[in-house]
Amino acid sequence: MSGSLARTFRSLHVRNYRLFATGQVVSLVGNWMQFTAQDWTVLHLSNNSGSALGWVTALQFLPVVLLTLYGGKLADRYDKRTLLLCTNVGAGLVAASLGLLTVTGQIQLWHVFVLSACLGTVNAIDNPARQAFVSEMVGPDLLPNAISLNGAIFNAARIIGPAVAGVALSLIGTGPVFLLNCVTYAATFVALTLMDPADLHRSVVRRGRDARIVDGVRYATRRPDLLLPMAVMLVIGALGFNFQLTLALVSKTVFHRGAASFGLLTTMLAVGALAGALASSRRAGRPSAYTVIVAAFGFGVFETLAAFAPSYVAEAGLLVLTGFFMIFLAQAANQRIQLGVGEAYRGRVMALYVLVFQGSTPVFAPLLGWLAQHLGARSSLWIGGVASILAAGAVLAYRSYRRDVRVRVHARPRPHVHLVESAGDLRIPAGRARIAR
Repeated sequence: MSGSLARTFRSLHVRNYRLFATGQVVSLVGNWMQFTAQDWTVLHLSNNSGSALGWVTALQFLPVVLLTLYGGKLADRYDKRTLLLCTNVGAGLVAASLGLLTVTGQIQLWHVFVLSACLGTVNAIDNPARQAFVSEMVGPDLLPNAISLNGAIFNAARIIGPAVAGVALSLIGTGPVFLLNCVTYAATFVALTLMDPADLHRSVVRRGRDARIVDGVRYATRRPDLLLPMAVMLVIGALGFNFQLTLALVSKTVFHRGAASFGLLTTMLAVGALAGALASSRRAGRPSAYTVIVAAFGFGVFETLAAFAPSYVAEAGLLVLTGFFMIFLAQAANQRIQLGVGEAYRGRVMALYVLVFQGSTPVFAPLLGWLAQHLGARSSLWIGGVASILAAGAVLAYRSYRRDVRVRVHARPRPHVHLVESAGDLRIPAGRARIAR
């Protein structure tokens, strides 16, 4: 048992990563508290408008479309730790602004819109730098484990944050929750400051035109093994991963529950996601394309079932399974891309991944909000589930169609058939019929 735990958490033996993880736990708990308070504020200011909630989500992710590729360029050109220090300050200022406006009674819906766009701008720079910085802290051998532990940290915070926020919203209101999140950003800032730069696995810093966006895009488009997981996450990120929007609507309009119950649904999703992240942490190498496809199919099935849950308790239970496949899928796609990309292009390729994963949200979040108002809140879940199943099926069909299958006939009979994925060879005993694709 101790050996198994040691393998699961082996990246924490690296001091720089241990500092980073500690800061992330505190900061991300605050982030999820803010997201919960923000959604509840929007519903309060807009008389439970699904469209308003969709627009806030869209504005938070719109800068991802516009600026993430530029953020990847910055991550490949400049010091990632310095970039992360700056983005933490920016996000803290956004949280402070939301808190002060709410505490003073001046908060209006347009304030939330503007500040959501500001936070999205900060995240567009932060996400590629943070994704690429992981490899600098732990090196290539521990990278799969560190990526999975990042997912575990994120989802542990997703469990704790909404649960604490649900209680805090009832006791102290939304304004103090925003201000508490502002304070939590200090944890990541201090952790980054205490790191030893000499222990980082750094490549040569690029200058001038060396880190061009177009080169990173061209590199990715020539790699089908990178494009297929991006295609899956494009569809699922657009329609399936909008739980910030969907769970608030389902909790309040379908099950007629309050803020604490909304936080509990988010927590149950995160419980499953944490289990999925820990399951992924045992992976030592690059996951196969079929791992991504199976995870996408499982996620779609359980999200569709959650859409038709007959009771609040059933909804909570199905969200655990949905959360498991959600993070197992996201980790498999992330690991397949990060472990397949060259160090010189990692920042820009991860920026492209963030773009296709999160950048479709501004387009589809308002649409899902509108559909939820006209077709019912449950539609925002089953549409995403069905889309995930179709995306998994389409990628599987495409991969099967494109894959070459060749036969080698051996002189001596073999007792069984071998399928060699890397070469696409089907080996059969002598005397059997020769086949071709």
